Amino acid sequence: MRRADRLFRLLLQLRRGRVVTARSLAERLEVSERTVYRDIADLASSGVPITGEAGVGYQLRGFDLPPLMFDREEVEAMVLGARVVEAWGDQRLARSAAEALAKIEAALPRSLSPMIEETPLYVPTWGERLAERLPLSAMRQAIHQHRVIELSYRDEHGRETERRLRPLALAFHPPAWLLLAWCELRGDFRAFRLDRFQSFEVLPELFKPEPGKTLEDFHSRMERERAQSSA
Repeated sequence: MRRADRLFRLLLQLRRGRVVTARSLAERLEVSERTVYRDIADLASSGVPITGEAGVGYQLRGFDLPPLMFDREEVEAMVLGARVVEAWGDQRLARSAAEALAKIEAALPRSLSPMIEETPLYVPTWGERLAERLPLSAMRQAIHQHRVIELSYRDEHGRETERRLRPLALAFHPPAWLLLAWCELRGDFRAFRLDRFQSFEVLPELFKPEPGKTLEDFHSRMERERAQSSA
């Protein structure tokens, strides 16, 4: 990979807004951590507003990249992603995915716009979307609004428990949708299959981010565990 391309990919990773460790950046860019440290230093010295330090993580603030042109593989990746959402998301997500593809197609040069329809990557569907029977939309709204959830949940062994959750994110592990949350009963992060919800209520009660209970804390824990397992 050319150095210019590597620096550009590094900026794309940093502009997502979260603090990212050098180890994580090195894995995504397929380079050494030393290379990441050197590239970070070069970007910072050229005026790119990168905050953070070695051993902690880095973050990019107040920096916009110029408009981009997509290549064929990037278009194919977006089309496949949209088709997955159309097949496995709920109706609102499916409609939004189709609208997003239409916007991308309109922004492409005329010579490239046929790539949207011509991408030979498909996600089969049969009958009703499974997500239509799941509380996917309600969970997305609760996550966005930081609302506490009360839940009756049946685990894989048939045991039913009552939980109070701080919903943090949704994850799709085909064919299951999972809610990642801070569970007040267990005092820890837990993942819950939406198809095992027996009943739920999104409460008016709001929760505020607390140290040790946020999605960033969960990601940090996962990175530490991966690092320990590979050591």
